Amino acid sequence: MSTSVERFDERARRAAGRHGRTVVHRGELLRHPVYTRALHWLVAISFVLSLLSGFAVYSPWLFRWLTPLFGGGPMTRFLHPWFGLAFDIAFFFQFVNWLAPMAWTKADSRWMRRIKEYTSNKEKLEPEDVGFFNGGQKLYFWAIVVSGAFFLVTGLLMWFDNAVPRWLVALSYVLHDIAALIMLAGFIIHVYEGTAAQPGTFQAMTNGTVREEWAWTHHPAWYAQVTGRDPRTDYERARHRQQERARAIEAWEREQDARERSSAEATAAELPER
Repeated sequence: MSTSVERFDERARRAAGRHGRTVVHRGELLRHPVYTRALHWLVAISFVLSLLSGFAVYSPWLFRWLTPLFGGGPMTRFLHPWFGLAFDIAFFFQFVNWLAPMAWTKADSRWMRRIKEYTSNKEKLEPEDVGFFNGGQKLYFWAIVVSGAFFLVTGLLMWFDNAVPRWLVALSYVLHDIAALIMLAGFIIHVYEGTAAQPGTFQAMTNGTVREEWAWTHHPAWYAQVTGRDPRTDYERARHRQQERARAIEAWEREQDARERSSAEATAAELPER
């Protein structure tokens, strides 16, 4: 990434920080600043609008259900390329913002080789070399980069179809649809992984923070980088405290049961015989 682009990204971060703030509570880490969260939601909203309006134009069956959301068929057809253009612009800024941490490394290749263990949740902790993003997140990011480029080029060819050969327009329709399906599949996986599969992930894009437990579980190398502590040591310490807490609760419950039995026996002994 060039120096001028880096300076631009840094200025954008500072400007966004002046208009919003992120509160980091005890036991939390800053995951995404205001600027990153704003870009993420702009990309997400423009993608959903592009997807819905595109499906409305693409499918006769969905046309009847989706076009009323945008004011009818002609308006849907008019808005769809603008939604797509908004998506590409927003994602360009996100691309600049995340280019450095999304660089592929040997750790990501190792992560991809154990993706089956990841999806089946066989291991409680991610490998110690998983940094700010894991291999799956980076793969999804670069899939969006490629698909977004196809979106932009094929979308412009279809938008100005009277200025290019017909065969090129026909090919653009096919490539545009393939890119949309790839992005839709990735979007579904992304939403699932960010909510049900990994509780605590979604708050990173709402509050901007994550729990330390989440960080050492899913991104140990990043946790070590920002805290200076060993993620495995902190995990074992937290697990030990949890076990001690569970034993203390169990002992307290046994003590309460014993007191209730003693009280019941004392009450029974005080009752007059009949």
